[in-house]
Amino acid sequence: SFADVARELDGIYRGLRDRRRKRRRDADPLADRPWILADLHMHTSWSHDCSIDVTELLDHAEAEGLGAIAVTDHNAIGGALEALELACDRDLVVIPGEEVKSDDQGEVIGLFLREEIPRGMTFADTVAAIREQEGVVYLPHPFDRMHAIPFPATLHRHLHEIDVLEVYNARLLFEAYNDEAMRFARKYGLPAGAGSDAHVLQGVGTGALRMRSFDGPEEFMLSLRSAEVLRRPKSLAYLQGLKWAAQVKEKVR
Repeated sequence: SFADVARELDGIYRGLRDRRRKRRRDADPLADRPWILADLHMHTSWSHDCSIDVTELLDHAEAEGLGAIAVTDHNAIGGALEALELACDRDLVVIPGEEVKSDDQGEVIGLFLREEIPRGMTFADTVAAIREQEGVVYLPHPFDRMHAIPFPATLHRHLHEIDVLEVYNARLLFEAYNDEAMRFARKYGLPAGAGSDAHVLQGVGTGALRMRSFDGPEEFMLSLRSAEVLRRPKSLAYLQGLKWAAQVKEKVR
């Protein structure tokens, strides 16, 4: 019957998926690299809703024991490029990125970018623009219904183009949204990402990955195979209060 065929195909698929995952665990090409902590989502004063100075961010990230950070300002890459230049003599890897707002399908982060990507394009065109720079497509807070997010049909249509799915964002109001992202990533075999989404220094490092050190986007993707999500949350009310206070301070200057 059709049901029997469906069960058989499902069993074959699950077997292939499990073998693929086992190979990924067993064959770690970066096994000789040291472990580092990487926060893959944060902001600087180049974002309209953040006042973190780039140099202060680098100092704080190192003080927190981070080995890599992705600077992902809203619709701007200047802060990331500034951080990349200032970090050249530090023991801190800076991944230049940008959190790009699409037309009506939420935001897409591009990692390892060289140039700014304009806001307001379709989800597909935003992903294509990241690909044109040979960047990594990182989908932040994909199920946070407090903000604009991709439609389910959009997610499934572009599943093969999503390199990393953010399964832990430390700023989400409801932890269930992170849990939903984790289930989605596991179901479809997507590499997991995590970040603080920090808009104040005190938030840096509250979401991170423990991963092997890497050099460039290819090794970054390899390192994600053995990465571990670290949840180190602080009170969202506390962090949001600090953010509002900083914004008020900026306005009265």
